[in-house]
Amino acid sequence: MQSADLLISNGTLLTQNQSGTIIKNGAIAVFRDKIMAIGESKSFANWNIKKQIDAKGGIIMPGLINTHTHAAMSLFRGLADDLPLMVWLNDHIFPAEAKLDDEMVYHGALLACAEMILSGTTCFCDMYLFEDAVARAARKAGIRAVVGEVLYDFPSPNYGPLEKGFEYTRMLINKWQQDPLITIAVEPHSVYLCAPDLLQKASDLAQEYDLPFVIHLAETRSEVDTIKEKYGNTPVGHLAKLGVLSPRTVACHCVVLTKEDIDLLALHKVKIVHNPSSNMKLASGIAPLPELVRRGIHTGLGTDGCASNNSLDLLAEMDTAAKLHKVATLDPTVMDAATVLQMATCQGAKVLGQNHLIGSLEAGKKADIIIVDTHQPHLTPMYNPASHLVYAARGSDVITSIINGKLIMEDRCLLTIDIKEVMGKANQLAGKFGNPY
Repeated sequence: MQSADLLISNGTLLTQNQSGTIIKNGAIAVFRDKIMAIGESKSFANWNIKKQIDAKGGIIMPGLINTHTHAAMSLFRGLADDLPLMVWLNDHIFPAEAKLDDEMVYHGALLACAEMILSGTTCFCDMYLFEDAVARAARKAGIRAVVGEVLYDFPSPNYGPLEKGFEYTRMLINKWQQDPLITIAVEPHSVYLCAPDLLQKASDLAQEYDLPFVIHLAETRSEVDTIKEKYGNTPVGHLAKLGVLSPRTVACHCVVLTKEDIDLLALHKVKIVHNPSSNMKLASGIAPLPELVRRGIHTGLGTDGCASNNSLDLLAEMDTAAKLHKVATLDPTVMDAATVLQMATCQGAKVLGQNHLIGSLEAGKKADIIIVDTHQPHLTPMYNPASHLVYAARGSDVITSIINGKLIMEDRCLLTIDIKEVMGKANQLAGKFGNPY
């Protein structure tokens, strides 16, 4: 008799594998941290199961992957809305960040982890300050995370001068290299805040340890104009000339791109993260996502931080991504539901270099699984699961989350975090940045 630690059964199983397999009355068996087997529920009738979870006809699917955010900015949600990017950044966000410390970032990140788990995210990629605190918060919450300390030319509120930033990044690499949930990335902020030698040194460090190289890129027209004036090239062309574009590069935003830029991104197999809500809110523009997808460039979906989106709900982000590009192109067929769902699952895993571990439900992969309750008026009837997930589902419809084989949320109850305590601490800290109601 075969045995498993956990069996999730009686649901529509969306594998998100290469074939797009869907099993109507499906089940998935988990042993320790991995998926042991998938199939029809009846095929597990004679198994010895320690714990069973009945999906009750809901959707069983891979956990969602938020490929770009700034978790601790949950503390800045609504602090500085309705402003241009550079005004928002220089006049409001940087001054607020100057007040941060390790403890604040830990509690802000813990709040973000709670929000993400409650809305179906099981893995996120973070760029911020005091990233060891973010890693500790993610570990406490039980959520998978790719984290990296932001590097830029001016002194950081965390590490001080730039050379200490590289020391801090190496500390993160050494501290977390054996952790099952935490992966470290090298993360220079952007071409407009990072000198060429910084970018090259960061790229060399990422190459040395075979880590993701994460950067904001071509986010606004003003950024592109500034870099053209300073270096005689677009931001993408500038990075290509520096020799830092590679398959490990994760370029966030990529809103203002030329045809030549897209050619370079495709040539170097750069990964892209699309952040539609943030780009809309900051009026940065609309990324040429349909063309990037058409060119076969791996593209993930990100919420960005709560200060420029106000939400970490990746289901809502999927809806925005799909609709934004339909109206931008006046073509209702672009960015169909299946494609957008892939961005939040299997494509997102490829962006972070973790598709051998997560992003789809397949035997041998890590058990990062969520259940979506479809017994809701807004999800009835259901003809197409992908369509429902992109256009109708809400984060609050996610009822169960398993990450790395561990039950993290069951029946909407977080099992690793005291949510009242986390929110109370966040409200207490908010007084340091403004006057909350």
